[in-house]
Amino acid sequence: MKRSMVLGALLVLGVLSIAIAAQQAQPEARVIDVEKVKDNLYVLKGGGGNTSVFITSTGVVVVDAKNPGWGQPILDKIKTLTNKPITTLINTHTHGDHVSGNVEFPASVDIIVQENTAANMKKMIPNSASADQAAPAKTIFDQNNGRGLPKKTFKDRMTLFSGPDRVELYYFGRGHTNGDAWVLFPALRVVQSADIFLGKAIPILDANNGGSAVDIATSLQKAYDNLKDVDVIVTGHGGTGASTSSANALATRAELLEYIAFNRDFLNDVRAAKNAGKTADEVASTWKVPAKYAANGYVPADPARLKNNVALAYKELGAK
Repeated sequence: MKRSMVLGALLVLGVLSIAIAAQQAQPEARVIDVEKVKDNLYVLKGGGGNTSVFITSTGVVVVDAKNPGWGQPILDKIKTLTNKPITTLINTHTHGDHVSGNVEFPASVDIIVQENTAANMKKMIPNSASADQAAPAKTIFDQNNGRGLPKKTFKDRMTLFSGPDRVELYYFGRGHTNGDAWVLFPALRVVQSADIFLGKAIPILDANNGGSAVDIATSLQKAYDNLKDVDVIVTGHGGTGASTSSANALATRAELLEYIAFNRDFLNDVRAAKNAGKTADEVASTWKVPAKYAANGYVPADPARLKNNVALAYKELGAK
């Protein structure tokens, strides 16, 4: 009897162990939430950077393709919005949470990026603002025999399609990286800025890929001055699955103008501290978000990001 009870208990434990192991082995569900911005324009949230989906008269234009493994979920979600084919994929910059899903898109899709981003994508240098990243032995594009790399590039501006389907691509200078593309949908008065305009938080500046603490405010100002007929700005993150604190999925020109001032004030603070003889570490350990911005929703600076940005500003200011 005792032996039977022991064997029964062991059997139950074995079944439970198998069930738990099977549950743990299940891949994490890749959930994408959809937000309608305007007629024929949607933002897909989750899995990395925000993805915009613009449905034209002849096909679908997609902006950014999220983290590895999220390309197919994007394709599946688009099928619930339209049966039109995807014709164009635009990447706003080189980071893996915006370009990795490229490899799962059909080979027929035109992939377009700013020319500096094209060079960065071939190397896929880690984001210097994230200290825990290590350079991959092979890029995700190497692993897929070059699939997902851009087919077309632009320097400062490119226009796609016409009439209500018109899409305009702009590059206004260094900031988050040295290839930050702005994607304008003129008929809808919407532009996608991605990560150069983060939201109410200190920016992510990636020196490895050409980002600049000195130039970001100027680049943002050029965007503000040139993209006047805009009501809505789609940023790089925000909403469900956002990986960046205080990133707003949708913002306004007024918020962009405030962000420009915030970045100018930050640089002025760092420059003054440097001229006063303070070290970069001293500045990084003491600088706080100014009260006027904190009162308007800006979050305290992430310590690692702040240290990165101060060090980069010191390096750039020392060279000028």
